[in-house]
Amino acid sequence: MRPVIEPVLLYFHQKGMEQAAREDVLLHWQEEAGLEGTVEVPAQLRAAVFFVDLSSFTPLAEAMGDAAAAEVLARFSQLVREAVSRCEGRVIKQIGDAFMLVFSDARAAVTCALEIEQRTAQEPQFPAARSGGHHGPVLYREGDYLGVTVNVAARLADEAGRHQVLVSEALRREAAGAPDVEFVPLGRRRLKGVADEVELFEVVRRTEAGVGRRQVDPVCGMELGPGESAARLVFDGREQVFCSQGCLQRFVATPERYPG
Repeated sequence: MRPVIEPVLLYFHQKGMEQAAREDVLLHWQEEAGLEGTVEVPAQLRAAVFFVDLSSFTPLAEAMGDAAAAEVLARFSQLVREAVSRCEGRVIKQIGDAFMLVFSDARAAVTCALEIEQRTAQEPQFPAARSGGHHGPVLYREGDYLGVTVNVAARLADEAGRHQVLVSEALRREAAGAPDVEFVPLGRRRLKGVADEVELFEVVRRTEAGVGRRQVDPVCGMELGPGESAARLVFDGREQVFCSQGCLQRFVATPERYPG
């Protein structure tokens, strides 16, 4: 029995250590952020939550294949994690190309979202990023964050378009005074799964250097700067650009699939 029992004991010991480490991280984060007094019940606090993903990752994977998609995802993951680290946030989880981020400082949260967007836009032959954020109470449980705040942030990310950073009124209010940032009002919208309409704002930089005119491959969603396209085609009076001959062939075979 000894060879079987020892791995089992090691497994539960490891799980216990992981749980203790998670609780320790949460405690230190709350202390450093000055959140001890705002905790309403055990493991509950107020925070800024963002979801960020690539706006056309699924068609890219279908058009380019798993290997190419994995390379894009690895680079995006690096960009996200570097930005989050600089802004003193935390990557809570990653599901495919989507990342859930949590920040104690709302101004740092919007700064991070803009940095991710800017750095992604500067990548050659890369899809566009989008993100959505909300601020409010979150419940910490077993390494994850739960609650209405998380759900609203996820829906805002779904609502965002290419290169958009969308936030709620609650996050805009908490992030007031963020340097070099403007909040452009977009009105109230009904979000899927959210009972009340949410007032939306787009976050933009006041002084943002352009990255040059970029065109979108209609098949995979890759954004292409000057000189980056592998093929061009005029279709229905409109010039289309393609990152590869493969995307061009897909478009020519079934152009009705790509009306954009």
